Amino acid sequence: MDRAWNFSAGPAALPEAVLRQAQADLLDWNGSGASVMELSHRGKRFMELAAATEERLRRLMGIPANYRVLFLQGGATQHFAQIPMNLAPRDGSADYIVTGVFSRKAVSEAAHHVNANVAATSEADDFRSLPPRDTWRLDPSASYVHYTPNETIRGLEFHDVPDVGDVPLVADMSSNILGAPLDVSRFGLIYAGAQKNIGPSGLVVMIVRDDLLERAPQPIAKILRYAEQAKNDSMLNTPNTWGWYLAGLTFEWIEGQGGLAVMGERNARKSATVYAAIDGSDGFYRNDVQRSARSRMNVSFVLHDTALDAVFLQESEAAGFIGLKGHKAIGGMRASLYNAVSEPAVDELVKFMRDFAARHG
Repeated sequence: MDRAWNFSAGPAALPEAVLRQAQADLLDWNGSGASVMELSHRGKRFMELAAATEERLRRLMGIPANYRVLFLQGGATQHFAQIPMNLAPRDGSADYIVTGVFSRKAVSEAAHHVNANVAATSEADDFRSLPPRDTWRLDPSASYVHYTPNETIRGLEFHDVPDVGDVPLVADMSSNILGAPLDVSRFGLIYAGAQKNIGPSGLVVMIVRDDLLERAPQPIAKILRYAEQAKNDSMLNTPNTWGWYLAGLTFEWIEGQGGLAVMGERNARKSATVYAAIDGSDGFYRNDVQRSARSRMNVSFVLHDTALDAVFLQESEAAGFIGLKGHKAIGGMRASLYNAVSEPAVDELVKFMRDFAARHG
């Protein structure tokens, strides 16, 4: 069966090598006579896999020794609520930078557990730009500052790490983690849903500084407390063993590709190729995001005539492309260029876009 050119925003493409290894292991993983999904998470084989997976991620990202790596469940949305429970007293405050739908959702969920202050937002611009730094109203006594480095729906990205002083910086990196090198020491907590650059949905990878685990500001169930998960090596309850295993294969694949420096260079080339096709289309395609904030992971674009949207999607699917329909909140198209999306796939997309414009322009 031919594989599609997959530009889905999430769940998204996985490296073909990872899928083939998982396929080969499905009935007999690691000589166990069973799949990884059928074995105890407390057995020797899985415990070794868990330790190796964490160590590989630490190497890839250069995670300092004073940070814990957690493999959790619930998706990033659950942690919109769980983070303030763990990091802030109920009568305390936290600052939020709102640059899209997901950071806005983070504020909404956090507001049940902390005074969630919108310290900056670009909502008035319909999230087409980043709020200028001189407009940020940060509280030096806030428990943390939360932001979303890459917003998948509009395709808006911070290309640097904001300086927020001594307040811990918390980042929802669901859509750009592992996409380029990163100085983890700039953050208090990083979390990411796995379904874009890590593995299948249902797993959340969290990197949290030790001192933040010592906070116990709100009375919450043990299962929700990050310190308890860290104490139990992310196995306070039965974890997502399948997701953990696939994450490990993905980390191994990234290492084999040359690591995050290579991923960053490749992702920059891929996004530049698609943006060049949009900008060079004489108005047939258009991207409305501030150029300095354009995402390397999610390239959104509209056609000059919305009547052509359905035709574009129909013809692109017939040509072997999937996942190009834009989010319902803004319409149009979106090409997600995560690590597993190859440069040949991007070249094929651009070739199709140019051919479509020539035929329908």
